[in-house]
Amino acid sequence: MTGQRVSRRRLLGYSGVTLAAGAAAGAGLVSVAEADEGDPGTGGSVPFFGAHQSGIATPVQDRLHFASFDVVTDDRDRLVRMLKEWTAAGAALTGGHPYGSAAGGLPEAPPDDTGEALGLPPARLTLTVGFGPTLFDKSGKDRFGLKARRPAALIDLPHFPGDNLTADRSGGDICVQACADDPQVAVHAIRNLARIGFGVVAVRWSQLGFGKTSSTTPDQQTPRNMFGFKDGTRNISGDDHAALDRHVWASAKDGAAWMAGGSYLVARRIRMHIETWDRTSLKEQQDVFGRMKGEGNAYGAKQEHDPVPLGRLPADSHVRLAHPDSNGGVRILRRGYSFTDGSDGLGRLDAGLFFIAYQRDPRTQFVALQNRLAGTDHMNEYVEHVGSGVFACPPGVQKGGFWGQALLG
Repeated sequence: MTGQRVSRRRLLGYSGVTLAAGAAAGAGLVSVAEADEGDPGTGGSVPFFGAHQSGIATPVQDRLHFASFDVVTDDRDRLVRMLKEWTAAGAALTGGHPYGSAAGGLPEAPPDDTGEALGLPPARLTLTVGFGPTLFDKSGKDRFGLKARRPAALIDLPHFPGDNLTADRSGGDICVQACADDPQVAVHAIRNLARIGFGVVAVRWSQLGFGKTSSTTPDQQTPRNMFGFKDGTRNISGDDHAALDRHVWASAKDGAAWMAGGSYLVARRIRMHIETWDRTSLKEQQDVFGRMKGEGNAYGAKQEHDPVPLGRLPADSHVRLAHPDSNGGVRILRRGYSFTDGSDGLGRLDAGLFFIAYQRDPRTQFVALQNRLAGTDHMNEYVEHVGSGVFACPPGVQKGGFWGQALLG
């Protein structure tokens, strides 16, 4: 085995291997499964370890696989062991390596890694983990002794006007956001984490995404959503550290010391009524947004990034209602993706926006904005919120540590 990564099952032996034993061995791989610290702009690897989790302010990749998990055990030790093994796997996968052996292990045992990413580059894969409200308190049960440590900002999102949420696309104890420039790399990562977590977690719901609908780098062209409009023009830049500190990164002063350097993720599956939109006049489409469809400039402005003359926009336009100047300076970091999940039973396209936003406090940011939008936004005629989740994403992992160590360690 010289020169080869040691198979987890070779270390343990293939007879009588338990999940707990596998997780304990996986924790020991953290020190050797470190990501290559390549330049994110080259399509190589993104550093896994750091003060903040990657996949938040990181330049947005082209593809998404988002998964929400339910924890199916009440054993805190098993949960911690799984998170340690997830961390080891995350460091390996984001570095472009399989987790253990994918093709050279014992013939009598399943491979450690499922293998579909063999030969593929890292594709700037990032993995971002978050903890949902139900991890801290589920139906009044404090399964892991965490109830007192639930941050005040990790609220149960209120019901907004127009919400048509389904339970099988909402909530969850733990989420993992996998972003990459290759969809197979992103899917491979979620598949292997789910496999590692068997018996501790089970997938509650998941979402594939393509066609990023926002950018965290000002030099990138603003992407377009499924309505054909540029989306995320005024998004927070990943190198605007003052804005990130003010609007995105949580602080120990906010009340939960273990979240310092982390952020709160809100995910919303927003179905777009594509067929209705496609029969709508260009003028009404532009009135809905308050922007021109071609250049992306706001009404009364010449270029996309020109200052927005709010008084020139329709009072119920999306841009006017969502603009920071209309909301006391409130901003969020958007990281959404388009999705198309085939057709429904009536032959309509099941497509839309998988909205992802990071912020320092959902109560004063997402909730405040969504209350305003849900009430009067003209776009509500063409969209429907059908899935939802809110998660506390802890700070980045330090070498030798694991996801959520400050909370569970």
